[in-house]
Amino acid sequence: MGLLRRLLLSVLALVTLLAPAAVSAGPPGRAPTVTRLSSGLEGPLGSTIGPDRALYVTEGAAGRISRVDPVTGDITTFASGLPERVIDIGGPVDVAFIGRTAYVLVTLVGPDVGGNDVVGIYRVDRRNRFTVVADIGAYAIEHPPDTSFFVPTGLQYALEVFRGGFLVTDGHHNRVLRVTRDGEITELRAFDNVVPTGLDIRGNTVYMAQAGPVPHLPEDGKVVSFRRKSAVTEVASGARLAVDVEFGRGHSLFALSQGVFGGGPDGSPALPNTGALLRVNNGTFDVVMDGLDRPTSLEFLRNTAYVVTLTGEIWKIDKLARPPHRPPR
Repeated sequence: MGLLRRLLLSVLALVTLLAPAAVSAGPPGRAPTVTRLSSGLEGPLGSTIGPDRALYVTEGAAGRISRVDPVTGDITTFASGLPERVIDIGGPVDVAFIGRTAYVLVTLVGPDVGGNDVVGIYRVDRRNRFTVVADIGAYAIEHPPDTSFFVPTGLQYALEVFRGGFLVTDGHHNRVLRVTRDGEITELRAFDNVVPTGLDIRGNTVYMAQAGPVPHLPEDGKVVSFRRKSAVTEVASGARLAVDVEFGRGHSLFALSQGVFGGGPDGSPALPNTGALLRVNNGTFDVVMDGLDRPTSLEFLRNTAYVVTLTGEIWKIDKLARPPHRPPR
């Protein structure tokens, strides 16, 4: 029923730039360190590490992609002129590179929400020139999901490179799409109302976070894995409102929890400063860092995590210890 969409609509309506939140993790002497790397991003949601080892972050409110220096935090514009969000969520929501070419996932900009643009994947040809390579909105209208929905073009959330093309999660239509660079779109996996969110890939295995339905019970916030023709396997559960999953250094697998559900009707946001960076450990999660304020995406450079938040900030988390176990393949 579009739980992810309504959640993010409510959260973004309430966002204010807050003072840095208190964070905590692990026993003294072993705890990672956390610093605010950047702030002032406009409606950030997705991110990736580019070929130059910098962070690239989508800004839905500004219709642009920003490059963020992972050491200094300096922000420069990489691409601008993309469709801006029409409502409180949407526009460019994720970015990925194939070689040195960037591709951007744009959602909730079509006529069904009052916009005039294509919902889909855009190739960045120049700083302010783009080519639509996949019209996901048209595909969604022609191939509606089996689960209930009220936005015909869906709400696409994450973009990940896969076998020379892409995988795309749709948190409203509860499925994962496979998209080629020629624009061919097929449904790779369909789910019940689990609200698929972030993706990562290791070899031929897809790892996917799912936020779960209201009231966003911990057991519904999961990381699962699957291959193209295999069954879906639960990797770990217990992450409230899981919004991303990423491999860190070596075989470390992490998830990002947006936080504790605050009660109220469907779509009510997580409570401020209740998000967490979690590490998979034998089917459950260990808390690496808590007190994060409504995080949305996670990236790694070596042993350092970078967390993007709905408040327009990027947090840098260093000195992450290695896990005692490998995640299942």
